[in-house]
Amino acid sequence: MEETLKTPYQTRKLAEFGAGARDTIPMMVGAAPFGVIYGTLAATGPLHAWTVQLMSLAVFAGSAQFIALGLIAGHASFAVIWATTFIVNVRHVLYSATLAPYVAHLPARWRWTLGAFLTDEVFAVSYAHYQKQPVGQTGPYYFLGSGVSMYVNWQIWTVIGLLFGSAFPGLQSKGLDFAMVATFIAIVVPQLVALRFVAAAVTAGMLAFAWNGWPYKLGLLAAVVVGVAVGMVLSMRDERSNPAKLERAK
Repeated sequence: MEETLKTPYQTRKLAEFGAGARDTIPMMVGAAPFGVIYGTLAATGPLHAWTVQLMSLAVFAGSAQFIALGLIAGHASFAVIWATTFIVNVRHVLYSATLAPYVAHLPARWRWTLGAFLTDEVFAVSYAHYQKQPVGQTGPYYFLGSGVSMYVNWQIWTVIGLLFGSAFPGLQSKGLDFAMVATFIAIVVPQLVALRFVAAAVTAGMLAFAWNGWPYKLGLLAAVVVGVAVGMVLSMRDERSNPAKLERAK
C-alpha cells in the first residue's frame, strides 16, 4: 500500500523534472555555439584542457568564464579576475530576489542546490513557469530539470569545443555567437510588459553602446547599474501612485 501511494508522487516529480528540461531545449540550442566557442578559445589559450573543463564544471557561467579566460591570457592578477567576474555575476542577486517568493518555502538544501544551477536561461524558463503557479506551493523539480539539463548541455559543448575546435580555426569569427544574442533577446523581450521595464532596458542598451569603449567592460557594467536604477525609480513611483496596479503587473 505504501509503495502504491508513493508512485503518483514519484511520477509527478519525474514529470516536473522532464517538463523543466523540455522547456529549456530552445535555450540549450542557443547556448551550444557559445559553449563550442568557449572550448575553442580555451584550447588555444594558456590553460590546460582539464582546467578549462573544470571551470565549466565548477563555475558554470558562460560570460564570467569568457571574461576570466581573457584576463588569464592577459596575465591579470587574481584580485582583478575575482572582482571582475564577481561584478559580472551580481545580476544573479536580482534573479534570486525575483525567484525567492517561489522557493522560500523549500528546505535550505534545495535552495542551495537550485541556486548552484541558476543561469540567465534557467531563470527565464523557471520564472515563466512559477508565475503561473501559486506562490509557496511550487516544488523544486521543474527548476531542477531546467538547471540540470542546461548544466549538462554546457559541459557537452565545452568538451566538443576543446576536442574539435582546433580543426576550425577562427571559429569565433564565424558569427556563431549570435545564437547567444538571440537567446538573450528571447529572454528579455517577453519581460517588457510595463513602461518601467522598457525604460530600464532601453537605458541600459543605449548606454552600453555609448560606453562600449571603456576598459575591462566597465561601460557595460555601468550601463546595467544605471538601467536598474531607472527601473527601480519608476517602480517606486508607480508603487506610490497605484500600489494595487503594480502588484498585478508583477
